[in-house]
Amino acid sequence: MKFGYFDHENREYVITRPDTPLPWINYLGAQSYCGLMSNTAGGYSFYKDAKERRITRYRYNNIPYDRGGRYIYVKDKETSKFWSVSWQPTNIAEKDGYQYECRHGLGYTVIQSTYENIHTRTTYFVPLNEDLEIWKCEITALPEGGRGTRELSVFSFIEFCLW
Repeated sequence: MKFGYFDHENREYVITRPDTPLPWINYLGAQSYCGLMSNTAGGYSFYKDAKERRITRYRYNNIPYDRGGRYIYVKDKETSKFWSVSWQPTNIAEKDGYQYECRHGLGYTVIQSTYENIHTRTTYFVPLNEDLEIWKCEITALPEGGRGTRELSVFSFIEFCLW
């Protein structure tokens, strides 16, 4: 397929290109808390009622599409280059060296990316019987970068919309 494939062994849909025609969504959640998660970390979350009890902001007919989301940024303090571990909203192109993979599984999403010889793996999920969302971001400096120790800033962004 053009944008991904099914990994039957791991029961995941693997998206290999971030620039899908529309957001490809996964559901995170159980019981009362639910999050809708796109392949580029867009989407929103809510408690019990998607209309009346949204926790994070979602704007219908939003331009650009699939914005607000769960974004984690990385900035190299030496070069001042910055990027998003989920491609959105910085949208750095593959031609610029950005590598990407998203795995939508049953109740979780894992987005991996590599840029500037920094590899990230971010897992988003909602634990059973909990009304919360966990983001686990692992960051590794790849040895082929040849720059030795790296000094990075890492920060997150999410827009809340509490009822």
